[in-house]
Amino acid sequence: MRPNILRQRLQQGAPTLGTHIHTTWPSMVEAIGHTGHYDYVEFVAEYAPFDLHDLDNLGRAGDLYDLSMMIKVDAEHRAYVAQRAVGSGFHSVLFADVRSAEDAAECVRCVRADHPDEGGTYGVATRRFTYMGYGGSKAYVEALRDVVVVVMIEKQSAVDQLEEILDVDGVDMIQWGSADYSMNIGRPGERTIPEVLEAQEFIFRKALEKGVPPRVELNALDGSQQPFLDMGVRHFCIGTDVTILHSWWDDNGAQLRNELKS
Repeated sequence: MRPNILRQRLQQGAPTLGTHIHTTWPSMVEAIGHTGHYDYVEFVAEYAPFDLHDLDNLGRAGDLYDLSMMIKVDAEHRAYVAQRAVGSGFHSVLFADVRSAEDAAECVRCVRADHPDEGGTYGVATRRFTYMGYGGSKAYVEALRDVVVVVMIEKQSAVDQLEEILDVDGVDMIQWGSADYSMNIGRPGERTIPEVLEAQEFIFRKALEKGVPPRVELNALDGSQQPFLDMGVRHFCIGTDVTILHSWWDDNGAQLRNELKS
């Protein structure tokens, strides 16, 4: 079983940097790996179509460049998809739509070993990350213990129970979700109103206070990272393949289309 780079970085207290992909084309992971700048790639499976073969192939691509792979999973069938991704070699799971401390604890359990000392529900499975070790081993249990658990804080109930969620053993990192939060409180699309910004400030400061690293998602380095850096945040995930491509096509297409009209 390969080393979990993201877990190692967290244990070292080092900053981490990731980027998002919707595509299941493994060469995209390789292109990111060629840069040498990233610790992990997040496959945003909550939004993208995929099958189980895709998860294996993305895991292989990450291995080629010592990149950890993270998967973002839907609330429905979260345990199944999380376990299959871990079996494919993903080192981290980002759980969407966590609503309570009980939810967060269940997210941790589904990626921990079904072992008296671990309290998890992940049994022995001959999947890619353990070939050829059918039957389990101490290393198998340890690899599951190393899976990095990240939970989305994007519901009012999760904000209300934030301290309890941060106290759940095994929650390694949190991610703020302003889009879902604004909709959840009845203000869809209003991601920058005071109520949303106040909740954001609260969850980041409380997480830092409790020693659970918060992660920030950025579309571009336009200065928006600076307030978070000043606050003490050291974990970022920047850019999404679909957004990056759309921006290029839109900007350059519009420019050339205008030149063709002149």
